[in-house]
Amino acid sequence: MSRPRRGGRPQRGGGADDEPALEVIPGRQPVAEALRAGRALRWVVVDRRGGGTLDDLAEQARQAGLDVRAATRDELDAMAGEVRHQGVVAVAEPFAYADLADVAGADLVVVVDGVTDPRNLGAIVRVSEQAGAGGVVIRDKRAAGPSPAAEKASAGALSWLPVVRVTNIARALATLRDAGLWTLGLAGEAEWTVWDAPLMDERVALVVGEEGRGLSRLVAEQADALVAIPMAGRLDSLNASTATAVAAFEWRRRHLARAAATG
Repeated sequence: MSRPRRGGRPQRGGGADDEPALEVIPGRQPVAEALRAGRALRWVVVDRRGGGTLDDLAEQARQAGLDVRAATRDELDAMAGEVRHQGVVAVAEPFAYADLADVAGADLVVVVDGVTDPRNLGAIVRVSEQAGAGGVVIRDKRAAGPSPAAEKASAGALSWLPVVRVTNIARALATLRDAGLWTLGLAGEAEWTVWDAPLMDERVALVVGEEGRGLSRLVAEQADALVAIPMAGRLDSLNASTATAVAAFEWRRRHLARAAATG
């Protein structure tokens, strides 16, 4: 592998008039998916020792017309923070959020009501993309957003699935309802379960709440129905990403079965 320039931390805005912060995407699969998705990247930084998959990723980046830079392990650690980077980091343009109208026509939209752990958010985006959701809606304050930890946990899904950031989740649910989606909130106290709720057969905005606290009161009141995941063990809850996976894949199972039944 040729010797590219040494890497460094991307410059980040500091004042109101500065450019938005660049995004750091750490890890081999997230970087590979960012390249495959044609995401707007500035450059790719690889461990200067190279080898194997790192050389392959460097070559893919060059073929995409990107600058490839070499860095020491310490420099990569500084770029990725506490996130495991596996010897490669991509530096991307500021995250491009979608508009709510862009996802309102989907059959499944996942709405995240205040999840604060970026790893949970990344995992939610990953399972949502795999379950066939058309997008994820997140809150813009007091909630996790795209970050190195979220990018790594999403395993590249943040490069594929539209993410919408809104100021008010309850108002966003009203907009999605107007677009023809039923709004279903995950809540342990609900009488319906994800197995027997008839609305799971329909176009759905599936709402998952904050770790520990669950759905906010206003969002729970805004939902058309609340659904629970039946528990068999001694613990009374799942984490947000696992709950999303259970419910989203139950929705997908039903829609695949209905499609098969109708030919």
